[in-house]
Amino acid sequence: MDCSDSPYDLLFKSLSLIPISHYLLGFLLLSLVFLYNFLEIHLFRDLIATGFRGHPVSLTFASGSELYEAVASKCQILHGRYLATSWLSSPHLQTAFLSFFGRPPVFSYRRQLFHTSDGGTIALDWLVNSDVMGVAINMNDTIRKDDKTPIVVVIPGLTSDSASAYIKHLAFKMAKSGWNVVVSNHRGLGGISVTSDCMYNAGWTEDIRKIVDHLHCQYPEAPLFAVGTSIGANVLVKYLGEDGVNIPLVGAAAICSTWDLLICDRFINRKLVQKFYDKALTIGLQGYAQLHQPILSRLADWEGIKKSRSVRDFDNYATRLVGKYETVDTYYRRCSSASFVGNVSVPLLCISTLDDPVCTREAIPWDECKANKNIILATTKHGGHLGFFEGLTAKSLWWVKAVDEFLNVLHSTEFIHRKKEAQVSPLPVPLESSIDQGPYVNVTKDGMVTAIGNKQTNMEEEEELCHEHTLHTEKDEDKVSVAETSGNKSKERTHSKTELSQPSEHDRSRVTAPIKRRMDQLSRYSRKSIWLLVYIAIVTTWPLVGSALLLTLKRKFKNVLPAALLGR
Repeated sequence: MDCSDSPYDLLFKSLSLIPISHYLLGFLLLSLVFLYNFLEIHLFRDLIATGFRGHPVSLTFASGSELYEAVASKCQILHGRYLATSWLSSPHLQTAFLSFFGRPPVFSYRRQLFHTSDGGTIALDWLVNSDVMGVAINMNDTIRKDDKTPIVVVIPGLTSDSASAYIKHLAFKMAKSGWNVVVSNHRGLGGISVTSDCMYNAGWTEDIRKIVDHLHCQYPEAPLFAVGTSIGANVLVKYLGEDGVNIPLVGAAAICSTWDLLICDRFINRKLVQKFYDKALTIGLQGYAQLHQPILSRLADWEGIKKSRSVRDFDNYATRLVGKYETVDTYYRRCSSASFVGNVSVPLLCISTLDDPVCTREAIPWDECKANKNIILATTKHGGHLGFFEGLTAKSLWWVKAVDEFLNVLHSTEFIHRKKEAQVSPLPVPLESSIDQGPYVNVTKDGMVTAIGNKQTNMEEEEELCHEHTLHTEKDEDKVSVAETSGNKSKERTHSKTELSQPSEHDRSRVTAPIKRRMDQLSRYSRKSIWLLVYIAIVTTWPLVGSALLLTLKRKFKNVLPAALLGR
């Protein structure tokens, strides 16, 4: 070895002796390590931590929750484990595989067009139980108005429609379980043009409200449920919170909801991998805008839409302007469903995953869900955004089976009937009232007092109008039978009125006893509240009142009291 050679020359000579195949192998290993961490693959962690048994599902609910005891405790899937498909052990692989492949079942919908009062058009795609059970039936046949088969309304996510893979998985599974499924496509999606100046957004609840009311009017005997996914879940939870108990739905499920749009907006621009999703969603929104350019170019900033590089840009140039919001942050704050969780009054199952690459776990309203006895929050450690693929072949979605089991158990139990009875008090209504414009007081079984406005009366009037419309559209034979039945009922009512005209003293006491008991409780609570307010008033005002009182006493008794006592 020549001593004149520098160490760097010796190093380069040594490196040149290594075969190129070894360099390629090392580069491949480094690339795999980078991709393993960049894509957040958890294959080895699943092997070491659980031995490929999966992680248990975490349930969050209020203490003493009747919903958990009556429904969720009977759901084996929610009390089991979730193990992602081994070759999809990454939230990004799960989400990408769902978007590009998804392996949806093959079937055809029945389409119904719903026209809103503002001129808009919504495509309702139906999949009924007979369509998937192999029963030969005419496509023109419709569901009978007296059909008691439960109906589930599905609200897709952003730029998704009934043809999306995860929607078809859900629709097929529920229809296979004996349900009638209707997918409420957003305006401008599902191959339908926008026919009014109104567009959908993350907080637009008017469409689902009208759809649910329409279905309840058309099929009054069928229990109504709803399932929302992603942005559709945000819309659903916001709708449930806005309407509270005045809602025809008896159960719902929200899957991978955004919860807080402002937090999700910050999250999706935080890391490089999240920016890919931001760009993909922006391209989808721009494609949606391109389909409806004649309207959006008039209502929004078309040049800004074409230059949008993020979802926030699109919302600034399109969604904010069409929805008439002052700023993008104002739109995000007002349309976030997290602030409406506390007012949800129907049984609701919420499913979220902690590694969701789009709807971050930071936006999940843990405390609000735990404080509401009508909500069960199920979280999994893995699953991606709406993915949840399981099994070696990745043919099924875990959340679809969980929703199917929860809604079936909910429908089969008496919990929903007890819930409706608790919300509507069977108190007698007086014939006349001197306070016509004041709110009515509803005393429920648990002693809570709620105010019922005139909205309930309006809903009853709508149901009566709907019932009258149904009677007019029936056949002549049905009219005759209805007339005969109503005649018999009128005779029964006349006879019952005669019997009820002179109620006994025992009946009076039985009816008025619960009211008196609740009023006594309210009076005791009022007396306690008054004394508490008096105590607070004395404590808070004593420094000022005490000083003034002491000064008055000094002036009045300065000649009687010793000088030392007066502080001279």
